[in-house]
Amino acid sequence: MSEPAGEPRPLPPFFYARAAEEVARDLLGALLVSTTGGERAVARIVETEAYLGPHDPASHAAERIGRTARNASMFGPPGIAYVYRIYGLHWCLNTVTGLAGHPAAVLIRAAQPLQGIDIMRRRRRSGTRRAVERAADWPPDTQLARGPARLAQALGIDGALDGHALDGPPLWIAPGEAVAPDDVAIGPRIGITRAADWDLRFYVRSSPWVS
Repeated sequence: MSEPAGEPRPLPPFFYARAAEEVARDLLGALLVSTTGGERAVARIVETEAYLGPHDPASHAAERIGRTARNASMFGPPGIAYVYRIYGLHWCLNTVTGLAGHPAAVLIRAAQPLQGIDIMRRRRRSGTRRAVERAADWPPDTQLARGPARLAQALGIDGALDGHALDGPPLWIAPGEAVAPDDVAIGPRIGITRAADWDLRFYVRSSPWVS
């Protein structure tokens, strides 16, 4: 499915047909465009994490796990979405990378809201445990898509998009403004216990939207 006229053109599938760590770095600055529910929102990716495949102990498709119903999309072609739920509550978005059959992916950890900010605010408020009555009671916009669960909620991403090709509506990734090499920081992944010291988290050093 192609994107609507006037929208930024998506990254081609071959962009994702590379090592996860390369894709993770090159996704910094790219645009995440969502038209889910008929509402348009755009955010600039500022933080990612690479998961390399069966030899990566932190991967959902590590050798000890193998292929399951949950991680099946990771084995698909590059450029599709792998969307999973954590803690039974929150959705997270990944892009599948490498070759079909090799389960590698990049987690989109954080993004800078650019367009549709009111939509993102409403989605985030409606997803909180306690209703937020006033805008003044809500955290700053730096919190809207700061962290993978918040990002998915703000952009209307859920399990229905698992396996979706990220080259057209209702969700796609388009080229954005390049990030200068000296503004790219690399460090250990967050919130994992296995291979926690592997430097596979990439983020824009100067961005206040990083998680």
